[in-house]
Amino acid sequence: MTISLADFISQLIANPPLAITALLTLGVILVNGWTDAPNAIATCVSTRSIGVRKAILMAAVMNFAGVLVMTTINATVAQTIYNMVDFGADAHQSLVALCAAMVAIVTWATAAWVFGIPTSESHALIAGLSGAAIALHGGLDGINGAEWVKVIYGLVLSTLLGFGLGWLCAKGTVLICRGMDRRRTAGFFRWAQIGGGAAMAFMHGAQDGQKFMGVFLLGIFLAQGNAGAGEFVIPVWLMLLCSAVMALGTSIGGYRIIKSVGMDMVKLEKYQGFSADLAGAGCLLVSSLTGLPVSTTHTKTTAIMGVGAAKRLSSVNWGIVKEMTLTWVLTFPGCGLIGWLMARLFIWIF
Repeated sequence: MTISLADFISQLIANPPLAITALLTLGVILVNGWTDAPNAIATCVSTRSIGVRKAILMAAVMNFAGVLVMTTINATVAQTIYNMVDFGADAHQSLVALCAAMVAIVTWATAAWVFGIPTSESHALIAGLSGAAIALHGGLDGINGAEWVKVIYGLVLSTLLGFGLGWLCAKGTVLICRGMDRRRTAGFFRWAQIGGGAAMAFMHGAQDGQKFMGVFLLGIFLAQGNAGAGEFVIPVWLMLLCSAVMALGTSIGGYRIIKSVGMDMVKLEKYQGFSADLAGAGCLLVSSLTGLPVSTTHTKTTAIMGVGAAKRLSSVNWGIVKEMTLTWVLTFPGCGLIGWLMARLFIWIF
């Protein structure tokens, strides 16, 4: 199944529940833009390889490219998120539960942004949807265990592979450039940093763009009264819309997250920023090609930790790491609980 832009607009006007669902989903995408997407460009901005405005524009273009290219190659990530929960055969109640999940995600992400902590919108999305589905069914019947296992695999992969590749890339770069004049390599690593940031933005679109487009289409089909659409095709207009809203979110509030990830956690040199971007993009590429939904935030920050640890453990601000880790740990139960409460409230009201 799919939907054209003309059909979507006509249904948007005639179907108020669809308008509400679309607005809430775009709100979640916007929040992803200001709390998650900045991770992709955090290192190249923090090392002053590129200005914030140019980096945001680059991120917008590469986000769209990542969405378009990776969706064409492999749309498994979107399908995984789409099929992660089963809201049931009642399309109206399913739509109410989905709206509640979107409210929960925005609430959780905004609270994290206020404190400058780069929470994972991927984890919040999964937790919010799961909490709403549990509230709707009164139990775990609405949770697709096979798809949830992919999330666990992705969580482990992004942690180990992100940190490990970050450590290896930093060590390898130092080994290759050993004996070179640092002043001569500065220009190369400046441009390499920009290329690494572009690669990270591309892979952010490939991962997170797919997730939110899958949810957007789920809302459209539920608003149409179709609770059982298992297969879908993502239209190009939705890719453009998703990329534009993410870019807007990054321009609104991205600097606070850029500071936490790129400046506060580890003081990075240009070669280190390049190593972190290379490691993060590589991990996301492997995850996307294998269809595992992983967190861009989780991947990038663990890669930065690995880069810092490659120099010395004291290079990493473990206090910031502790705050981030605590947020990641609390996201599943915290956002899941909010999703459950919102779903119960929405179902009671509507």
